[in-house]
Amino acid sequence: MLSLCCIMALLALSCPETSGNTAGVKVKLTQKGLEYGRQIGVTTLLDQFKTIKVPDFSGSEEVSPIGKVSYSLTGIKVINVGLPQSEVALVPGTGVSLTISNAYINLHGDWRVKYLMIISDSGSFDLAVSELSISTTVTIQSDDTGRPVVSSANCAASVGQTSITFHGGICPLVSEAIDKMNPYLKTLNVLAKVDQYAEIDYSMVESPVISTSSIDLSLKGEFYNIGEHKEPPFAPTPFSLPPDESNMLYMGISAFTANSAGFVYNNAGALSLRITDDMIPSSSPFRLNTKTFGTFIPQIAKQYPDLMMELLVKAATAPTVMFTPNNITLQANATVTAYAIQPNTTLTPLFILNVDASVSCQIYVTGVKVAGNLTLNAVNMTLGTSYVGPFEVKSLDSIFQMVLKAAVIPEVNALLQQGFPLPAIGEMNLVNTQLVIMKDYLLIGTDVQFTA
Repeated sequence: MLSLCCIMALLALSCPETSGNTAGVKVKLTQKGLEYGRQIGVTTLLDQFKTIKVPDFSGSEEVSPIGKVSYSLTGIKVINVGLPQSEVALVPGTGVSLTISNAYINLHGDWRVKYLMIISDSGSFDLAVSELSISTTVTIQSDDTGRPVVSSANCAASVGQTSITFHGGICPLVSEAIDKMNPYLKTLNVLAKVDQYAEIDYSMVESPVISTSSIDLSLKGEFYNIGEHKEPPFAPTPFSLPPDESNMLYMGISAFTANSAGFVYNNAGALSLRITDDMIPSSSPFRLNTKTFGTFIPQIAKQYPDLMMELLVKAATAPTVMFTPNNITLQANATVTAYAIQPNTTLTPLFILNVDASVSCQIYVTGVKVAGNLTLNAVNMTLGTSYVGPFEVKSLDSIFQMVLKAAVIPEVNALLQQGFPLPAIGEMNLVNTQLVIMKDYLLIGTDVQFTA
């Protein structure tokens, strides 16, 4: 049931918000995904049909030459239901059609007859309803909260050659089964919280494009500060998903989405880190103190002998992420302020460096999140301000390479490894996931599974 709900949820985000906006995230649901939804949906319908309640009924008929015969049928129960043939298809511009053919229902009950006032007989009976066909179209709308709502339309059913218009019976059961999707649809993470700083907006920016083979969705895919939706000074670059259909679902996550995250975290003041000596590996010969730094800048050891030090690394601007085929790089501009820690714990500034760092990023999918891991490529440092007199910045290259690799990168990776949520619904799991870095976007191809 949940997988069919996922399909409906993706379809149901069909109410356009801001026409003309470019998507930060794109999603494509393939025929393979619809087929998985059909399998789970048919199981749900089977369970629903088994709940059919057939009321007791009785009556009388004149039967020659016996006369009046009274009868009653009671305790009628559904024993078995079969839906051997079913198929789903996309209805361009509308939704999904479901067709079931050659279905059957087996019933069992008790009968009783009475005639000539004193003669009665009773027993049990079995009834088979065969060659049952059902067809319906699932349409999608939006409720007053902007959440998706699905309903059944144009339901028709027939038994053999006899056409039936149901005002009660099979079609209401189909409608009821479809209506049961709506509570699950409300779990769609249209606004997904990441942490105390950020959330991701996965609302639609235009109506879905429904063809005969796939559903293509354009989502905003933008990070925002929680409670403050401020637009960044850049816009998404248009991109299109490739025509692959070997997986159930494809997602394209643009560089815009990643860069909007950097914009948000920088606005929140979250891109800063204080580094102390206990963050440096004990095996390292470099210690975060004035003695070590005095080796490269003698005036530090002279002016502030035998003091521990602290470094404040702070982003100067929001980092920039670039996607090129099979490669992700991140460019970060930061300042590093070095302090001497006085015996009374006050901090005395020593110097400020301007740091331009280039890092590579390995991206992977874990659960229903995208996570990452950074590796330092290169660092370029220039002197911003010195409070201890002039010195050669180049002499600090080795120690700052070590500090960045041993303290800064691990701290950032610990956050990146927590991941950020992908569009998801209910207990959705991604399986057989493949990830490819394309130009300007990250492509995820995956199958899905749902647990109750």
